Amino acid sequence: MIHGTLPEAPAGFAHRFTTVSGLRFHFVEGGVQSGRTIVLVAGFPESWYAWRKVMPALARDFRVVAVDLPGQGDSDRPLDGYDTATVAQRLHDLVAQLGLERYCLAAHDVGAWVAFPYALMFGREIEALTLMDAGIPGITLPDMLPSSSDKSWKTWHFGFHAVPDLPEILLEGRERPYLEWFFWNKTANPACYGQQEIDEYLRIFSAPGGMRAGLAFYRAAARSAEQNRALAAERQLEMPVLGLSADQGSIPDIAAMIGPFGRDVRGETIRNCGHFQPEEQPEAVADALARFFGAI
Repeated sequence: MIHGTLPEAPAGFAHRFTTVSGLRFHFVEGGVQSGRTIVLVAGFPESWYAWRKVMPALARDFRVVAVDLPGQGDSDRPLDGYDTATVAQRLHDLVAQLGLERYCLAAHDVGAWVAFPYALMFGREIEALTLMDAGIPGITLPDMLPSSSDKSWKTWHFGFHAVPDLPEILLEGRERPYLEWFFWNKTANPACYGQQEIDEYLRIFSAPGGMRAGLAFYRAAARSAEQNRALAAERQLEMPVLGLSADQGSIPDIAAMIGPFGRDVRGETIRNCGHFQPEEQPEAVADALARFFGAI
């Protein structure tokens, strides 16, 4: 169910909906249809909208598909199945229905939680993979999160979101200031988040089931960590991987942490940037993705 009015898609892009295995997906598609395809997946508490300023630059040379994961944006919000192996399978069901056989995948935050097992499960299809500033359960997320105040502000929400029911009780009616805290505190320059941007993320977070679904990824994080460890013990990331960090982000060097799990892992850092790379520094992100995916 769409809650409110969809934001306008970038020029040359269109909103699409399709139902796969009983779930309705929302995605935004455009670009060079005969070009190499890039699938974009956003994180918490975002949606395809996080990529809106990156997509037009990529569209000059690539076909671009920005997907709302199940439980995210304007896709369906199922009651369960938020462990990342299940979400990865559901995402692959969509990719298969779209007829994509070979493609590149770029993912940020919770999107990267899903992209990591996805790349291990369906690696033969992926030409190249970019993982962006993400505490991936069992992989780049420490087993023990910091408790000192100078560090815990970056990860405190993992434990809070995992508690059943309490976040919903405390956040009801306070969704806007909660989202503002993330966007204004985890950015190097919060000016990229004005009223229009906050309104859009509030629209999807306050939709029926929106908060529940967003928190569900964290409530399934322990199971996702177990799945990731099991997958990584059996296989490696065979495709070229770019770990795209931010100099003021959550994971100082994501490439170094991903390195043990892949055969060809490279690193790059976006400067003057906090956690929300695609919206803080869209030109730098688009350039990094275009160079990496274009050279494969």
